[in-house]
Amino acid sequence: MNLNYSFVIPVYNRPEEVRELLESMLQLQFSRDFEIVIVEDGSSISSQEIVEKFQEKLNISYYFKKNTGPGDSRNFGMQKAKGNYYLILDSDVLLPENYLREVDRFLQKNYCDCFGGPDASHPSFSRTQKAIDYTMTSFLTTGGIRGKKSSVNDFQPRSFNMGISQKAFEASGGFGQIHPGEDPDLSLRLKNLGFKLCLIPEAVVFHKRRIDWSKFYTQVQKFGMVRPILNMWHPGSGKITYWFPAVFSLGLLFSVLLLKLGIWWLFGLYVLYFMLIAIDAAIKNKSLGIGFLSVYAALVQFFGYGYGFMKSLWHIQILNQDPEHEFPNLFFKNV
Repeated sequence: MNLNYSFVIPVYNRPEEVRELLESMLQLQFSRDFEIVIVEDGSSISSQEIVEKFQEKLNISYYFKKNTGPGDSRNFGMQKAKGNYYLILDSDVLLPENYLREVDRFLQKNYCDCFGGPDASHPSFSRTQKAIDYTMTSFLTTGGIRGKKSSVNDFQPRSFNMGISQKAFEASGGFGQIHPGEDPDLSLRLKNLGFKLCLIPEAVVFHKRRIDWSKFYTQVQKFGMVRPILNMWHPGSGKITYWFPAVFSLGLLFSVLLLKLGIWWLFGLYVLYFMLIAIDAAIKNKSLGIGFLSVYAALVQFFGYGYGFMKSLWHIQILNQDPEHEFPNLFFKNV
């Protein structure tokens, strides 16, 4: 199969991330040429000078456009790309040297029109980044849905590490204006159109997630807020697991109230669960400090997502309010 790859990377005020990503691309072990399309999404801190330093070594196209959000910027990049298969990355990732080789090897044997790959932590990441990465990828916190082989049939690729064929892009129209949530929305639309989606377990990227605790809470809260909207847009896509963070958070608060009545067993179960997270994260990262930070990250994740989910559920599905009117910060109006 003749696959010509074009990386499409939207960027907003992150020139240093672009430099690190392009440096990792220089190390890719791949025999064929590939294209890189950088889309500057109305940044006030340009990446153009960084890109120009790599243009003699890599096949890079650079475009600057007004700020319309990452989804529309990815669509813009795919429209400009010359390849027939688009590899979409966030600017805050690094690629292992075997990334493109693994993608190509899989697609040549098991072609699919849209794929996603897992993310992992790089040894150079900070302790906070490693703790957040653990909670976002661990089986104990998310069920490992970002990279678990048993979830392939229900897998919804994420745009930090995603591939889509030219045919699928043109048929679907690409990403919508919601953010976050534009990637599962596209995945569900592609599935409804009959395109095959898949997980490539070996297509791992190192995802930095350059966020502090406050930004992490805001991010996961938005993840929770968009899910009831997606469930409304795509009937039948809802799962009982989407309720877990909210139920978990309410249960923890209830267990604290029970302590005042001398009932400790429920709170004890939570303590055991957090101990398991701390031990598992500490072993995997070879750091007791990261183990304790991972417990905190899990609390932020569950409470943030759970609150966002319940808030959105109340307004969208109970009060039947318009998502764009009620949550305008989740939509780019100028797309």
